[in-house]
Amino acid sequence: MQHYGIAHVWAQGDFVTRGIALALFVMSVLSWCVIAAKGWNVARLKRLTKNAERAFWHSDDFADGIGKLGSGTREDNPFLALALSGEEAAKHHQQTQPHLHDRMDVSDWITRCLKDSMDESIARMQGGLAVLASIGSTAPFVGLFGTVWGIYHALLAIGSTGQTSIDAVAGPVGEALIMTAFGLFVAIPAVLGYNALTRANRTVVSKLNRFAHGLHAFFVTGTRLPPTRGNLRVAARGR
Repeated sequence: MQHYGIAHVWAQGDFVTRGIALALFVMSVLSWCVIAAKGWNVARLKRLTKNAERAFWHSDDFADGIGKLGSGTREDNPFLALALSGEEAAKHHQQTQPHLHDRMDVSDWITRCLKDSMDESIARMQGGLAVLASIGSTAPFVGLFGTVWGIYHALLAIGSTGQTSIDAVAGPVGEALIMTAFGLFVAIPAVLGYNALTRANRTVVSKLNRFAHGLHAFFVTGTRLPPTRGNLRVAARGR
């Protein structure tokens, strides 16, 4: 048995076998890195959804609400990006209203700016998911190619020695099948991670859409957030 196993496959394999093994290893490390990074980002966005959004609508004014959305940049905080984009769009329309009055009303202008901000945030959230999808779809075939290549060379070695016993056949063929197992080991976590992150991102996007609709109503009507919490809850439900 000391002549069989993963170590024996690496020691006796040619450059193709080793290259496939290294490729699968790199794909596995890359997929787990993407899953860990995107999973942490989704968890952070969910915390913002639960705390920051509610705190924003329970603020006394817009400036106070911006502070409650949390620190960071627009790239890190999509809720902050939406709020700032809406504010900038409303101010820009007010400053240039004489020139844009007959071209685009304030509702369309704010909608366009909020949509652009959402598209950028969604693109950043989906970044890296294509890597998981590619790894999940190609890793089994990479492993299968390694198995076919290994079986081919195993049969050549068996034919050259003339040994056809089960001991002589089972070892090399079994070692070749390890590549298929490696491919599945890489592909399954990538597919599961892709599906889980896609569902989580969809939940966050729905929250962003709701927040964007509230901002749109706030900037179009021009009303300020009520200072009292009781009136604020009524206004928030109305939006």
